Amino acid sequence: MRTAYSVETVRAAERELMARLPEGALMQRAVAGLAAACADLMGRVYGSRVVLLVGSGDNGGDTLYAGARLARRGAGVSAVLLTPERAHAGGLAALRRAGGAVVGVEAAEDLILRADVVLDGIVGIGGKGGLRPEAARLASVVQDSRAGVVAVDLPSGVDADTGEVRGAAIRADLTVTFGTHKPGLLVDPAREYAGSVRLVDIGLALPAEAELEALQHADVARLLPVPTGESDKYRRGVVGIAAGSARYPGAAVLAVAGALRGGAGAVRYVGPAGDAVIARFPETLVSDQGPKRAGRVQAWVVGPGAGDDAAGVAEVLDADVPVLIDADGLRLADVGAVRGRRAPTLMTPHAGEAAALLGVARESVEEARLESVRELAGRYGATVLLKGSTTLVADSGGGAVRVNPTGTAWLATAGSGDVLSGLAGSLLAAGLSAVDAGSVAAYLHGLAGRFAAEGAPVGAHDVAEGIRGAWRDVRAG
Repeated sequence: MRTAYSVETVRAAERELMARLPEGALMQRAVAGLAAACADLMGRVYGSRVVLLVGSGDNGGDTLYAGARLARRGAGVSAVLLTPERAHAGGLAALRRAGGAVVGVEAAEDLILRADVVLDGIVGIGGKGGLRPEAARLASVVQDSRAGVVAVDLPSGVDADTGEVRGAAIRADLTVTFGTHKPGLLVDPAREYAGSVRLVDIGLALPAEAELEALQHADVARLLPVPTGESDKYRRGVVGIAAGSARYPGAAVLAVAGALRGGAGAVRYVGPAGDAVIARFPETLVSDQGPKRAGRVQAWVVGPGAGDDAAGVAEVLDADVPVLIDADGLRLADVGAVRGRRAPTLMTPHAGEAAALLGVARESVEEARLESVRELAGRYGATVLLKGSTTLVADSGGGAVRVNPTGTAWLATAGSGDVLSGLAGSLLAAGLSAVDAGSVAAYLHGLAGRFAAEGAPVGAHDVAEGIRGAWRDVRAG
């Protein structure tokens, strides 16, 4: 499990550790990892041209000390001090002793354009808002250069706790972060600025519960439902799909496709697209008598392609089993009915749907994904899976937000969300909690999309077909 912690938590852990270590020892642990990562990126250190963009405080100190280490290995290192009067004294002295140069901001542009590597040490994890004008100008020059860009702990200009980017920011090829991941390194839009992320262990003692957590293959493998010799279709779980309409029969077919590959023992379909479903998946149990008369289920999926069937949505919400609400169901579901449910509820909006539910612009959700998913979960008293470039899963009871590490931009295709809904609903029926069902489904769905695409366009049916391969890959480790 990959975890991320807030700035406040990291700071507290650093203070506790520094109290037990000789002065400067913690910084040198970080610097050693930073310099090694830079050397790996450069390949050949001797003769390389390195530019340090140095702000104030410990982040600037890390950058200066790392520059000193590279200079001792033969790199030509120049430090640009954005606030000379507040530069880290020890780091500056170390750089000068190693033969590094210190230059003014006015000379920075030419140096950056000729550099092999630029270290971004302008602002540390405590920074808020975009870069100031002078730093923003340098960020623009860095963007135009051919240099490899290494962010020190976090790209300058992004918010460590929220992943928001409120102005100009450095775009890194590599971020070397210390002690633990920060939420902004895992959540868009900041994640896009971080590039590859390398974690340097500096010995922090962190709480058991993180701010964010990202499942890995081993975590997903432990959660996947696996039948035993005594299993039958009811013990494995039956998922009901209330989806589709005369206008959108394909949504029903795709939701059923995802459900059939999600581990449940059987799929019941209720709705007007029964003929289309049976034609594609004859193993589906089809009914046109409404959710209450469909027969026994352990979970429901409602909403994909449902049009204006508010009565059907209300009927499903009244069921005393876990319910997944997607697409049209999100628009038709009454807030009070969702909050009043005793069984778990999983909502799966994309940014536009989440914006409509919150009464804000879509851009507001995309710019503050972490805040938005938490707010929506609290408002509805439900678990919320917010789809998008970074898929997040948040529970109304608080706790760590799950961030999905798999996927591909090719998943942004019609019907892909319907497959995800069926898959997650099947996992609910198989007995997973709403948080686990949502995060495992997102992981498999993202992996299936990646396998199916292989760098080329895919359709939603390709993603559904790829789920079995993703499942096998996870089980194989």
